[in-house]
Amino acid sequence: MLSVDRIMPSNDLIIWVPLLFLCSSLLLLKTIRKHLKPNNKLLPPGPPKLPLLGHLHLIGSLPHRSLSQLSKKYGPVMLLQLGSVPTVVISSAAAARELFKFHDLASCSRPPLHANGRLSYNYLDMSLAPYGEHWRNVRKICMLELFSAQRVQSFQEIREEEVGRLLNSISQSSSSSAPIDLSDKSYSLTANIITRVAFGSIFSGGKLDDEHFQHVMHSALAAIGSFSMTDFIPTFGWIIDRLNGVHGRLEKSFAEMDAFFQHVVEDRINFKKSSKKEENIVDVLLRMEKESSESDALKVTKDCVKALIMDIFLAGVESGAGTIVWAMSELIRNPRVMKKLQNEIRSCIKKDSVKETDLEKLEYLKMVVKEVLRLHPPAPLLLPRETISPFKLNGYDIDPKTHLHINVWAIGRDPQSWTDPEEFFPERFIGSNIDYKGQHFEFLPFGGGRRICPGMNMGTLMMELALANLLFCFDWKLPDGMKEEDVDMEEDGGLTVTKKSLLKLIPVLWTNF
Repeated sequence: MLSVDRIMPSNDLIIWVPLLFLCSSLLLLKTIRKHLKPNNKLLPPGPPKLPLLGHLHLIGSLPHRSLSQLSKKYGPVMLLQLGSVPTVVISSAAAARELFKFHDLASCSRPPLHANGRLSYNYLDMSLAPYGEHWRNVRKICMLELFSAQRVQSFQEIREEEVGRLLNSISQSSSSSAPIDLSDKSYSLTANIITRVAFGSIFSGGKLDDEHFQHVMHSALAAIGSFSMTDFIPTFGWIIDRLNGVHGRLEKSFAEMDAFFQHVVEDRINFKKSSKKEENIVDVLLRMEKESSESDALKVTKDCVKALIMDIFLAGVESGAGTIVWAMSELIRNPRVMKKLQNEIRSCIKKDSVKETDLEKLEYLKMVVKEVLRLHPPAPLLLPRETISPFKLNGYDIDPKTHLHINVWAIGRDPQSWTDPEEFFPERFIGSNIDYKGQHFEFLPFGGGRRICPGMNMGTLMMELALANLLFCFDWKLPDGMKEEDVDMEEDGGLTVTKKSLLKLIPVLWTNF
């Protein structure tokens, strides 16, 4: 028979037994106090949860749709436990209004990206950095220097030139009467515009036609938007992430993008820019780096420059291209709307193309863009927020360190805010002052409050100009044998939700202008 002395020496036993008893007693006491302590908090409702996983098993491949279905049962302010992370999901205009109007400051931080602060805070300064002095100073740079009305206007010529190149490319294809890949054309357009706006014309004549870099961008967006167990179950989630490659893909994508942007910055420093040309965004940031000192509230460094231009790329290219594709998809499925929009554009424009100065005259175009953004917001759950201090929302107690998701996809389809919400009907905006600038809480495609997208004006200008010219210069047909109802509208999940299948249409050159 094995004695205690064979397991543990008697002197050690004298020491360890009291310690084990003390630890067990403290644990028991803590458990008893937890159950006896009255909890006066009123938490939001939510579904039953599983041990350890919480509600993770209820989130499908398209989280905005899964959460929308759950909110129909549990309400517009719903509490989920995603692993160890308490998460509140907001799915109504009224709840969003209360959050942005009264609790924006208490809820405007960000959770770390995949439990790896180095990636999120060092590279993605504007989008994913936590709230604080650093973020406030970076945002000030974006609003005053990079995305001011004057700066956005200064890039008008670039936008018009790139749209002109797009039209020429489509014209060359239209003679064959074969379908073109409008998804690829839209992606190239937005990538080329943002490349020139950010870098000037130092890469391939200003065009981003490097397929490898486009692949890297796709990978980076997929990695950021991917499901990471480390975020929700830190104790052992990292093991699962290592096994399924989430962490490795994120590191690899950002390392490749960092090397590219380092090359951009170095080339721009050595590039002798003509004084007649407008500054691009890299020039602005490098000038600020040169002029800043250690005593400044924000010392602009090379890493800060790379972070901001990476932000602009990741936020602008895919979301802009995706919205153009959703718009053309909805229009080809709704010939009445397409014909009405083409009639407006062609009756107003007496030149060979639409210029940015013409856009203000095209009222129906603006309604169509709003309707597309209502049904297909680029980031349907926005980026997650993290609460800083406690507050009440819709009568419920919200604790610090709670993650917040605003489901703008569900809000845009809420029958309490919209008549026939699933229908594509731009006329709903006739006589309405509803816009997407964060003050109308039933319509928040770019978010609201302190975290509203600073580049929304640049993005909507790009979308309106591209759509106006595509519809002015060409008539569009479906490939032979296809009907409007055959157009696949399935979504591809990720940080931004794009159309899963490619949009292929036949362009027919309009020659009546």
